[in-house]
Amino acid sequence: MADTDMGGVSPGEEPGEATTQRAKLADRHVGARIRERRLMLGLSQQQLASMIGVTYQQAHKYERGLNRISAGRLFEIALVLGVPVSWFFEGLQESGASQPLGVRQRMCLELARNFSLINNEKHQEALSQMARALAAQSQGRSID
Repeated sequence: MADTDMGGVSPGEEPGEATTQRAKLADRHVGARIRERRLMLGLSQQQLASMIGVTYQQAHKYERGLNRISAGRLFEIALVLGVPVSWFFEGLQESGASQPLGVRQRMCLELARNFSLINNEKHQEALSQMARALAAQSQGRSID
């Protein structure tokens, strides 16, 4: 008797189609994580591209998930961005879908990016103190 198991493929779907779709979703997720980390560090796409030895256009395609990233290139990106390779896969579901960033997460990323762009250390310290004071006020406690 022939094996009719189609490996979890839905009716009307080609056997390789689900795998291809999951791979595309994973590529987009990894690209979004690269962009997220780049923004955290306050780097432009051009700066990242230069650091990993690719063109601006290629870096843009990586971030959009349009071009697949080789293992060696992902390792290089991880080194440049100061994270382990596994960081790019955090939040990726088994289905290949990623969890979208919430408004609060986007604000935190933007805050971190903008903070890293402040050149004056006294301004950075003042902003940090203000954040601590606001947090303490929200928590109903005094700052030391």
